[in-house]
Amino acid sequence: MEILLVKISVMLVPGLLAIVLHEVAHGYVAERLGDPTARMLGRLTLNPLKHIDPFGLVVLFLVGFGWARPVPVNPLNFKRPRQDMLWVALAGPVTNLVLAGVSAVSLRLLLMLPLAESQLGGGALSLGQPLILMAGFSLYINLLLAALNLLPVPPLDGGRVVMGLLPETQAKWLARVEPVGFMIVIVLLFITPFGRTALFQTVSFAAQWLAGPQAAAIQQFIPSVGS
Repeated sequence: MEILLVKISVMLVPGLLAIVLHEVAHGYVAERLGDPTARMLGRLTLNPLKHIDPFGLVVLFLVGFGWARPVPVNPLNFKRPRQDMLWVALAGPVTNLVLAGVSAVSLRLLLMLPLAESQLGGGALSLGQPLILMAGFSLYINLLLAALNLLPVPPLDGGRVVMGLLPETQAKWLARVEPVGFMIVIVLLFITPFGRTALFQTVSFAAQWLAGPQAAAIQQFIPSVGS
């Protein structure tokens, strides 16, 4: 029980930052392109209570990734709806990739601190180890969220990017997938081999490679989803 509470405390802040900043990025770019909907509804804020999806938060702790309530966007406010929606959709995954980069650098810097000298997984936690674990989970969750959201299935961000790139006729065809899009994603991730072999293991490998000598900080969060 104590180990579970420690794990939740480590995952909470980086997990919330990953999903909240993802959604805020969507709203911010939408506003820059002419749609004030997110600001009007109070969603351009870092207050997690404005963004949290309770079920998505529970899944974050159980499985290792989660989601927030989508920021509302009205494409009718854009000058070029299809092209502008592409940039709005890209904003979330790009934000996660930036956060992953910051986390990787932070892991390397923490390695230089005397507080981080003791081995992860050893006896008592040193003062620096919670920071290392938080940075490790931040790296992993942000890479995973970016990869998941870039899947070319609407309503995921990747699906909206593809619709912005396709000719209008093909984009309308792809848009018909949206009502069952989440079901397709669930099947891909948890029923077919794709989730375990092509996505989760690839993200896990990339996160550990970026972490370098701090890879142990990543491995502690992988077993439930990637092995």
